[in-house]
Amino acid sequence: MIALLQRVTSASVTVEEALIAAIDAGLLLFIAVERDDREQQADRLLQRLLHYRVFPDQEGRMNRSVRDVGGALLLVPQFTLAADTRKGSRPGFSPAASAAEGARLFDYLVACARQQLPTEVQTGRFGADMKVALINDGPVTFSLRAAPGCPD
Repeated sequence: MIALLQRVTSASVTVEEALIAAIDAGLLLFIAVERDDREQQADRLLQRLLHYRVFPDQEGRMNRSVRDVGGALLLVPQFTLAADTRKGSRPGFSPAASAAEGARLFDYLVACARQQLPTEVQTGRFGADMKVALINDGPVTFSLRAAPGCPD
């Protein structure tokens, strides 16, 4: 499972010209589910996301997590993050999970996030043509992965 994490001052998702999700300060997370992912990868990725220290402390060092600062989450499904781009000029999507499995594990991740984070958790819509707007704070962007068989 892959997450592209962006620290934002605000972010939103629009589908068919309707605003479906918006957050103020927090993390925008683009999420891709890979073919061999299971709940274990979602659990591990969520723990990393909730505790990843990307917010500044009093000295301006990245020392605080989204939990520490009371930030919101906006989780957006994005299967293209799982693309194989190693050769050629067109991405291959065989590493990505099927749409049904991707949606199931994305929903699982969202449900777990809502249980574990006392602040706002918003989502994009799986399989929709989404327009994502954001103000990246920093800019701060990281790619995190929880792959099958990877140690904690």
